[in-house]
Amino acid sequence: MRVVLLAFILIGSNIFAQTSVKIALLKYNGGGDWYANPTSLPNLIKFCNKEIGTNINTEPATVDVGSPDIFNYPFVHMTGHGNVFFNPQEVQNVRNYLIGGGFLHIDDNYGMNELIRREMKKVFPETDFVELPFSHPIYHQKFPFPKGLPKIHEHDGKAPQGFGIIYQGRLVCFYSYETDLGDGWEDTDVHNDPEEKHVEALKMGANLIKFVFEQ
Repeated sequence: MRVVLLAFILIGSNIFAQTSVKIALLKYNGGGDWYANPTSLPNLIKFCNKEIGTNINTEPATVDVGSPDIFNYPFVHMTGHGNVFFNPQEVQNVRNYLIGGGFLHIDDNYGMNELIRREMKKVFPETDFVELPFSHPIYHQKFPFPKGLPKIHEHDGKAPQGFGIIYQGRLVCFYSYETDLGDGWEDTDVHNDPEEKHVEALKMGANLIKFVFEQ
């Protein structure tokens, strides 16, 4: 399976024009609603295919956190509210995926912060999440975000923050906190979001995809 993922990495920017790929939603244990925001990834995919020239399969996959199938996907998205738990086999699987070239985007849908930090510390005990500066390339792909992540939904009056796990100089995991990007990707009538917020969230999501496919 790792060979499949390596092929995506070697293809690089050709993903944009020629090779149809799939991205995936992460299914995890612990009781949290990993399945939240069902229209978010399909909407993001459609936006990316139209606006930045990707050729992503319009039906995202769902992959179990401990499955070897995770190596088929260059980009895996994780969201939800509530508890998250990785058993030892799942910890090793996620680590192998990420150090082997995969990328995990974690979007806190509110209530995941302490829990996901605990579980990702199991995956990378030797490092911590670091806040990415506004100058980081992830905010300056096709769509510039000079002040970092957009604020899509308000919860606790906190500014949105983008954190990363960097392994041997490569950003392998991006954690969007206090922004609700995935909610913003959803159909606008789900959360009654104004169109400009929807588009703003999609633009930042497209930056994530472009960064991952080209890094």
